Amino acid sequence: MLIRTRPTHRPSVLTYVWVAPVTLVGLLLAIGAIAFGARGKLKNGIFEVAGNSRTAWLNKISQHYEAITFGHVILGRKHGVLKAYRNHEYVHVRQYERWGVLLPVLYLLASVWALLKGKHFYWDNSFEIEARAHSQSR
Repeated sequence: MLIRTRPTHRPSVLTYVWVAPVTLVGLLLAIGAIAFGARGKLKNGIFEVAGNSRTAWLNKISQHYEAITFGHVILGRKHGVLKAYRNHEYVHVRQYERWGVLLPVLYLLASVWALLKGKHFYWDNSFEIEARAHSQSR
């Protein structure tokens, strides 16, 4: 299945509703980050938030992640990092649009499945494999 990393159309209202509970979690985290100096912008129907040199605490909190997606919210450590990982994170947005509120559970199950097969919980997670494949081919 081909997943566009950059949207060519606006998702429907139902798509936003389908993902809304997870997006709400992302918005709460985004508000917290913005309160401490991060900046946000709406781009292609996705709210992107990233820190800067004044938000070094974001780097300490997110030592293991350069960027992370919650529904239609992408949080990045810094704007330069977010730019580098944007296509990868857009694939995750499309995954949320497909799986909705089920994605966090499915993602966790995919990590457990990878571990049970003796593989890495992140690098061999099927959702991450898909995101890497589609973001690198663009």
